Amino acid sequence: MLSILIPTYHYNAFPLVEMLQKQATALGIIYEIIVSDDASTDNEILERNKLIASLEYCQFYHQKNNLGRGENRNRLCQMAQYDWLLFLDCDTIPVRENFLKNYVNSIEKNQFQAVFGGIAYQENPPEKQAMLRWIYGRNREAVPLEKRKRKPYESSLVSNLLIRKNLLLSYPFHPKIYDYGFEDFVFIADLKKNKIQIEQMDNAVYHLNLESSSVFLEKHLRALSNLNQLINQGIIPADATTIGKTRAILKRFWLDRLMVKLFHRLEPSLKKNLLSDVPSLQQFYLYKLGYFCALKSL
Repeated sequence: MLSILIPTYHYNAFPLVEMLQKQATALGIIYEIIVSDDASTDNEILERNKLIASLEYCQFYHQKNNLGRGENRNRLCQMAQYDWLLFLDCDTIPVRENFLKNYVNSIEKNQFQAVFGGIAYQENPPEKQAMLRWIYGRNREAVPLEKRKRKPYESSLVSNLLIRKNLLLSYPFHPKIYDYGFEDFVFIADLKKNKIQIEQMDNAVYHLNLESSSVFLEKHLRALSNLNQLINQGIIPADATTIGKTRAILKRFWLDRLMVKLFHRLEPSLKKNLLSDVPSLQQFYLYKLGYFCALKSL
């Protein structure tokens, strides 16, 4: 009936698997849980994740070579034996005890091809050094259900996505997206292009892994570098993303060089704000836009 698929890298997925296994067992459904580690090298985390295989109907695979975020998900799909796939990020945990029951009820209605359950962030703020990740997540990723229904493709993520297996086999994750960032954007855009509707429901998972602001900022810059490469390779149109569209407009009016100069001048003060306990999302976007304009594009 249901294959629960969890890609992981340098993260202990055992608590998530244990919770899901208990929920699935209580429901009495036919299921499996498969975790694929994308060539992690942290032995302590690997030993914890190996315990997953000791749980009934659960499997753990440690990939010997790094597949990349998209291809690791494709590999999970190929290993899955059931018709419905539930993709969950390893650093999430269900908000409600009836999490799997809600999805099973939706499957039994058989009225959709894919559904996104939503992302949530806990109410209590984290320590100062993780404020940027928390504020960004609550404002950009934790989108209310009604708003997600109005723009389902723009709001959906693969970190909590239920989808038919035959659909994902037809529209797999792009195999050439190896570096960090935008593999889910390309996947969702492909579903939109092929008129595959993504339903929205209130069945969220908490995002748990609140990296430090410095790590989160560095990951965003890596993602922007990857986006720039994907645009240069023709995989993503230059104006498909908000930041790509803004850069394209600036280039059209010869303002991108001015933006780069402004970025270099303001970078220290912008970065100071982003690493503080009151980071501004407006300044975060300005920082990203300046960095993105400084990257070489075709």
